[in-house]
Amino acid sequence: MQVPFNDLKLLHSGLKKEMLTEIENIIDNSSFILGQGVRSFENDFAASIGVKHCIGVSSGTDANHLALWAHGIGPGDEVIIPANTFIATAWGVTLCGATPVFADCEEDSYNIDPADVERKITSKTKAIVPVHLYGQTADMDKLRSVCNGRDILLVEDAAQAHFAEYKGRMAGSFSVAASFSFYPGKNLGAIGEAGALTTDSDELDSKFRMLRDHGSEKKYYHNEFGHNYRMDGIQGAVLALKLKHLKLWTEQRRQAAKFYDVKLSGIDGLILPKEMPYAKHVYHLYVIKCQKREELIQFLGENGISTGLHYPVPLHLQECFADLGYKHGDFPQTESLSENCVSLPIYPGISEEQLGFVCDKIKHFIKSL
Repeated sequence: MQVPFNDLKLLHSGLKKEMLTEIENIIDNSSFILGQGVRSFENDFAASIGVKHCIGVSSGTDANHLALWAHGIGPGDEVIIPANTFIATAWGVTLCGATPVFADCEEDSYNIDPADVERKITSKTKAIVPVHLYGQTADMDKLRSVCNGRDILLVEDAAQAHFAEYKGRMAGSFSVAASFSFYPGKNLGAIGEAGALTTDSDELDSKFRMLRDHGSEKKYYHNEFGHNYRMDGIQGAVLALKLKHLKLWTEQRRQAAKFYDVKLSGIDGLILPKEMPYAKHVYHLYVIKCQKREELIQFLGENGISTGLHYPVPLHLQECFADLGYKHGDFPQTESLSENCVSLPIYPGISEEQLGFVCDKIKHFIKSL
C-alpha cells in the first residue's frame, strides 16, 4: 500500500471542474491581479474567522513582512520569535532590517514558551510573533500578559492554523494583525503562492492595502515606500471556492488525528502530539517524537509510507543566523524536537485503511527494536 504524506490530487479531484470554471472566468474578465475573485475571498475569509478585514497578498512570507513593516519595525529593533518554526517567520523580521531574537518552545504544545519570551525582552524589543505551530494555537493569554504594560506588539503567525481555535475564538483574531499562508500544502491552500493578513483595525487595513500595491492608494500616486505584494486573481478565486469546504476538511483532519491517538497511544518510544485544554487543533501536521527517527523514516519509506520533517534544523542553528551567536544547547526543547520529530501522513480523505497501515507499520518497527 502507498500512503502519501499529503494527497493534493485527491483533494482537488472533486473540485477540478469548479476550479477550471473559476479560472476561465478570470481569463474571460482579464482580472488577473486582485479583482473580484480576491475581494470575494477577502470578505469570506474575514467573516469566517471573525475579524473585520482580510488583505490578500502574494505569499505568507510577504504577509509576515507587511505585518511588522506597517508598524515601523526597522533597524535596531528586536522581534521575539520561536526557534521552532519555518524560516519564513524570521524573514518577516529580517526584511524589515530588524533582528530576530529566538525563544524556546514548550515541551507539550511545541509552541513558543511565554516564560522564555519574557526572559528575552530588552529595551529594543518591539514585537512578539507567536507561531500557531502544526495547527495548534500558542497560549495567547500568557503572551498578552507578557506584553501588558510594555510597548510591545503582538502579531500572530497563523500560517499553519486556518480555523484553529483558542478558547473558542479563531486563530488570526487575537492580535493587532495576523499573517496566513495559502501555500498549496496548507489546510487551505492555493494552486500557487498566496497569503493574507487579518486585522480589526481600519487604519491597518488601509495601510496594508497601500503597502502591498507599491505604496499607492491611487494608480501612479505613491504615498510612501511600498512593494508588489498583490494576490493574483486566480488564487483568490480558487481560495474562495476551497474555503467553502474548509470546515469539513478540518473535521476530517481531526478524525484522522484521533485515529492515530487511539492506535498509537501507550507505545514505548513514541511521544504523540497533545491537544492543549485551551485549543482546538486542526492538525496541519501530526508530529510524533521517536529517538530512532531516522530508522523509522527509512522503515516507513521502504513500506510505501511518506513522512515529513518539521523542522530538522532549528532557526538558531541555521547558517544564515550564525552572526547572532547562538549555539547548540541554547534551546533544549526545540533541539529535542528537531532531533526526534517526524510528521505522519494526514490530509482530508485519508482512509482508515491507510491510517491503520501506518499504525501497524510503526508498531512493527517499535517491536523490532
